[in-house]
Order: sequence, then structure tokens, then C-alpha cells
Amino acid sequence: MARAVIPAELARYRDDWRMSPGVEHNGVLYLTGMTATSADGTVPADPETQIREAFRKVGLVLAEAGAGFSDILEMTSYHVGLRDHLALFRAIREEFVSEPCPAWTAIEVSGFTTEGVIVELRVIAAAPAGR
Repeated sequence: MARAVIPAELARYRDDWRMSPGVEHNGVLYLTGMTATSADGTVPADPETQIREAFRKVGLVLAEAGAGFSDILEMTSYHVGLRDHLALFRAIREEFVSEPCPAWTAIEVSGFTTEGVIVELRVIAAAPAGR
């Protein structure tokens, strides 16, 4: 049976959008795409801040499920202006991923729901055993 994974800080995903920040099923944790959009709809202008905030939110969902960044199996990153911030993204990503490094795909997109967002992270992770 699937289990919703909803950190308190991200309850608005469920309340406003009717989606779970994460869903755990059969030993796999599926995360909703995470951006730097705050609860009030604002987005930091700085690319580094946006990228770090998206990773922080991924970390919240992983932790709520009892997992961590080392449990990530696959990551898809969606970017507006991919070439403008890819080197920065890769450097920040290096702070979070570890061996065995997860599969990763980076995709250029034309935009997101919230104006000003430049990156969204979609993650699939192994759920902790015995849950």
C-alpha cells in the first residue's frame, strides 16, 4: 500500500495542490518536483539560493521518510537557462550526492508554474527497509 510522505513544512503541497511531496510504495520513494518557491509564492532571484533551496526541500522529504541523499536512485533536474547555471548546479549537486552516484538527467524547459523559477528537482529514492 502506498504511503504519503508529507513534512510539516510542505503540507501546503497536499492542501493547495492535492499532491504529496513524496509517496512511498514497495520500497521506493517518489518525490514531487521541488523548486525554491516559498509558501507565499516568492522565489529567490539568486540561482545559487534557488538551487540550494530545491535540494533542501528534497532533503526534507527524504528525512521524513527516514531516508537520505545517499538513498537517491535517480534524479531529473529541469532547468530554465540550463547552460547559464549548469556549472553552478553541478557544483552544488556534488555537495549532496555520493557513491554510488544516482542516475541523472538534466532537461531544458521553457518555464514553470511560478514565474522566476529556474530549477526543479524530481527524485526517486530507495525507501528504508522494514517500513
